[in-house]
Amino acid sequence: MDREYAQPLDVEALARGVGVSAGHLSRQFRAAYGESPYAYLMTRRIERAMALLRRGDLSVTEVCFAVGCASLGTFSTRFTELVGMPPSVYRSEAARATVGMPSCVVKQVTRPVRRPVRRPVPKPLPEPVRKAVRNREAPGAGRG
Repeated sequence: MDREYAQPLDVEALARGVGVSAGHLSRQFRAAYGESPYAYLMTRRIERAMALLRRGDLSVTEVCFAVGCASLGTFSTRFTELVGMPPSVYRSEAARATVGMPSCVVKQVTRPVRRPVRRPVPKPLPEPVRKAVRNREAPGAGRG
């Protein structure tokens, strides 16, 4: 995946290649790398996209397709999630921010970091609904 990031991800084919099921491969991959094969691949694609956008000679759309993404919307959403800003903003700001840095340093300081998604805390159910749920769950509830 690191080398062929622009190719479509086929977890089934990868699993067949190592003689395991796709589910098992996905579980083992997540245990080893901390993310699913798809998330890992998207991180590699975004890393490469960041480098191409810093160069400044390609449009965001050209970069999207160059790294193997088929949808500009999905690419922009994932890029923003990982980098914290849309690719168009990154393109205009990143080239200025890394001027004069050695490429090995630029690669390290611009590496995308997957942030955990913050789930909203569910609101408590209104009291009448909670009572109805409790009554429904109680053994023998509703029997008269």
